[in-house]
Amino acid sequence: MATANLSKYNPASVPDASGMRFGIVVSDWNNKITWSLLEGAVSTLKKHGAADSDIVVKHVPGSFELTIGAQFIAEYDDVDAVICLGCVIQGETPHFTFVAQGVTQGITSLNLEYNIPFIFGVLTTSNFQQAEERAGGIYGNKGDEAAVTAIKMAALQRDMEK
Repeated sequence: MATANLSKYNPASVPDASGMRFGIVVSDWNNKITWSLLEGAVSTLKKHGAADSDIVVKHVPGSFELTIGAQFIAEYDDVDAVICLGCVIQGETPHFTFVAQGVTQGITSLNLEYNIPFIFGVLTTSNFQQAEERAGGIYGNKGDEAAVTAIKMAALQRDMEK
């Protein structure tokens, strides 16, 4: 269980996101949670200099579809990073395990296949309360963390390409 606030970080440690373009693919399943993650991610990108016109948001039905949605963004738009936001909550069946493993493996594969970073912003929690605590609750917002990670990884890639 997380013990740190996901939204607490040193803003000075984050590169300027001006001129960077970001794709965000967000699951509409558990949308009370995922749309809070989206709000956090967009707000954080803007806070660090990303323009509204440089943030592309696409919705998919569930977390399992994040992988193909992220691939579509990478193939059909010119982005520096793709943030994948979802929420999978443990239930009484093995469905949780299959979805969580599938989306984790899918996003990992995209990172290896494409020459841009794909950021894992998917909550995998035991219950709805834990998800709320990580989507703007006592542990901050995983969307903030995902946006900071996207900025840092896009900046790293730009630095490496020099």
